[in-house]
Amino acid sequence: MRCFSILGEKELIQLFPDFKELIQPSGIDLRVQDVFIQKSEGSLIDNEKNLPELEKLEGLIYTLKAKTAYSVTVEPKVKIPKGYSMLYLPRSTLNRSFISVHTAVGDPGFYGTLQFMLYNYGEFDYKIKKGERIAQAVVFKVSGSGEYNGSYQEEE
Repeated sequence: MRCFSILGEKELIQLFPDFKELIQPSGIDLRVQDVFIQKSEGSLIDNEKNLPELEKLEGLIYTLKAKTAYSVTVEPKVKIPKGYSMLYLPRSTLNRSFISVHTAVGDPGFYGTLQFMLYNYGEFDYKIKKGERIAQAVVFKVSGSGEYNGSYQEEE
């Protein structure tokens, strides 16, 4: 049985020097960039993606309505080196405020803009300012991995 170890601050600075000001003892802070509301239906049938249409919310302070889901992009863009993977976890302040961040796994070789879902589980609206930290990327080594080559890969 293999165990994995999460990379610490020193290793993160070496791998992600451009993110130095965002690096925490065991992860990289990710900040909310843009917030979107769903405007149409979507589907996933026989591996064919039909993503819903989104409408970007305007302003520097976003109001997350109670019992409502939002799609958010985070900054900065991420490049995951080959041999490493990322898990994205919500900041505890959001959990304590009834806001959940739904994420996915970041595969080795991925480059691009991360997009998560925020959901306000609370009974009241919640305000968040553009640039606030909403998640932390936890990085660990992956042995024997390939590289991501999916539809969300962006050009460098």
